[in-house]
Amino acid sequence: MEALRAALRANVTAEMAVDPGHDLAHLDRVWVTVQAIAKAEGRGDIRVLLAAAYLHDLVNVPKNSPDRANASRMSAAAAAPVLAGLGFADAEIAKAQHAIAAHSYSAALPVESIEAAILRDADRLDAIGAIGIARAFRVSAGLGQAIYDPGDPFAEGRELDDGPFAIDHWRIKLLGLRDGMLTDAGRAMAETRLSFMQDYLRQLARELGRDLPENWLT
Repeated sequence: MEALRAALRANVTAEMAVDPGHDLAHLDRVWVTVQAIAKAEGRGDIRVLLAAAYLHDLVNVPKNSPDRANASRMSAAAAAPVLAGLGFADAEIAKAQHAIAAHSYSAALPVESIEAAILRDADRLDAIGAIGIARAFRVSAGLGQAIYDPGDPFAEGRELDDGPFAIDHWRIKLLGLRDGMLTDAGRAMAETRLSFMQDYLRQLARELGRDLPENWLT
């Protein structure tokens, strides 16, 4: 298994376009989490999961691109020849492709296998918790966003807008990821990571001399 992992890592190192939120370190973390979920659930083809974990961002479309929703389908298509070259059977390739295509939040595709459910949960878990906070701000800096609206940080008197404000993205998407977890293990991990993010928000509010609105504590 380690030889296969090394081959997959070498492939994505050579082929995957990286951005502040999607790099080899992200793939390594997703693989660690995939293994933890699969072990806790007692389900999942670990060879297929290894392939899907390392190839799910093989085609990496910028976050603000109009093609963003198609990125996971493009990655699934690009994964097929890679996996064939590594000796995967057609059935294994098909399972990995479905997991890759269905993992994406933007694509909103139905999840039809345990491998797809595990990969989706693992990928979304990397968007919350300590790493999630770091990734969110790193991506927002690359997009030129402000951390928050200085006049109304928690959107109490305006519409949420994660175009200009990084913290708004937490309320629009990140704080709700727990509720979309598909496995019991994924949901338990999400609870822990979400609690950490809520503590961060409480501290941020204190430093801004404000109270954190209750609707930010989902």
